[in-house]
Amino acid sequence: MLYSFENKVPKLLGNNYFIAESASVIGAVIIHNNVIILPNAVVRADNEIIEIGDNTNIQDGAVLHTDPDIPMKIGQNVTIAHNAMVHGRAVGDNSVIDIGAVVLSNAVIGNNCMIAANALVLENQIIPDGSLVMGTGKIKAQLSEKQIAEMACFAQHYVEKIARFKKGLRPFDSEIKKSSG
Repeated sequence: MLYSFENKVPKLLGNNYFIAESASVIGAVIIHNNVIILPNAVVRADNEIIEIGDNTNIQDGAVLHTDPDIPMKIGQNVTIAHNAMVHGRAVGDNSVIDIGAVVLSNAVIGNNCMIAANALVLENQIIPDGSLVMGTGKIKAQLSEKQIAEMACFAQHYVEKIARFKKGLRPFDSEIKKSSG
């Protein structure tokens, strides 16, 4: 569901996107092409702009929020997985914020990065391009070209789901179930 907040309104710049009814997109959110925002995700731009780039997916239960005077830019081909929390300033192109990962205020994630499941990126931390982060803000390795290419498939997989969700996701009426069984 799209919501305005005070004088801040969502802007849909793309011509292909899917936003689940149970998702909350609030305030100054800019959504580009081929973006999918899945059930129970919250993108709350009541303080500053949140811009979501082309081919990006915000999965179930993820939360994106900004601090005053710190806008957020999510790049292209980004995956923000289930229950991830992003309060950072930027996530670079082709990066993955994995399941349950937390990115704290004003952090910057470079291009082609993997923030592993349940990892924590610290406030104001800058993660260089191509990094694998695990645990509490620890850069464990540089990702290989093969790993980076595999991450690009994550985003493409969700772009392909947009059409499926637009066509196939419908409320289920319990009366139909009773009459068919």
